[in-house]
Amino acid sequence: MHAGGDHRRAEQLSSIAACFGCGPHSADVLLSAMTERRYSAGANIAIRGDPSNMLFLILEGSVVAEIFGIDGQQAQLTRHGPGEIFGAYPEPMLHRADLRAIAETRLLSIPAVSLADLARAHADIGSGIAGLLARQLDLMLDRMAARIGLSASGRFHKALLQMADANDEIRPVPVISALALSVHTTRETGSRALAALLRRGIVERYEDHLRIVSRRMLEELVV
Repeated sequence: MHAGGDHRRAEQLSSIAACFGCGPHSADVLLSAMTERRYSAGANIAIRGDPSNMLFLILEGSVVAEIFGIDGQQAQLTRHGPGEIFGAYPEPMLHRADLRAIAETRLLSIPAVSLADLARAHADIGSGIAGLLARQLDLMLDRMAARIGLSASGRFHKALLQMADANDEIRPVPVISALALSVHTTRETGSRALAALLRRGIVERYEDHLRIVSRRMLEELVV
C-alpha cells in the first residue's frame, strides 16, 4: 500500500476507534467490514422508502434528513455531522426520509447485519455502539430543545458554532439557505444574521471558509 493509502487507513482507524470507543484490534475488524463512500455537495444518498441495509459513519461533511409534509412543504428532520451515524441497525429497514449531502462528504458504510454480528462477537464494539447511540440521542434532544427555546437568529448562531472545527473555521462556506433550513428559519434571516456577524467582526469570510474571530461574542448571541 502506498503512503497515501497508509495515511488514509490510519485516519480511518483513528476515527473508528474514537467514535466507537474501541481498541485498535476491534477498529481494524470494523474497518475490514467497511467501505468508504464519497458524495459531492447536494448529492442524494438515499430516497425515502428505499431499502436501507447499511449503517453509515460520517468522517467528513454533513448529511441532512428531509421529508415533505402533507402540505407539500419540505422540512428537515435532522442533520448529521462528523462522528455521527445514520442508517439501519441492527436489521435492514426502509429509509424514513430523503438523505442528502450538504457538503463534500466522506462516509464509511457497513451492512447492518454484519455490524450486529460484530457487536455480539466483540464486547467493546457492542459497548461502543451503545455509547455512540446514547451520545447521538442526547445531541438530537439538545438540537430539538434549541429549536423550541431559541430565537431564529439564536438557532442560526448556534449552528455556526456547531459547524466550526478545532480552529474555529467552517469549511466550506455554508450555503445560507441550507443552513437556515436546518435550523427552521428563512434564508433572509440567516443572511441578515451572518451579515451582522461579519459587520461586527465576530466572523470573517474568506474564499473557501468562515472563521469565528470571537467565539465568546458569538456564544452570547445564542439566545
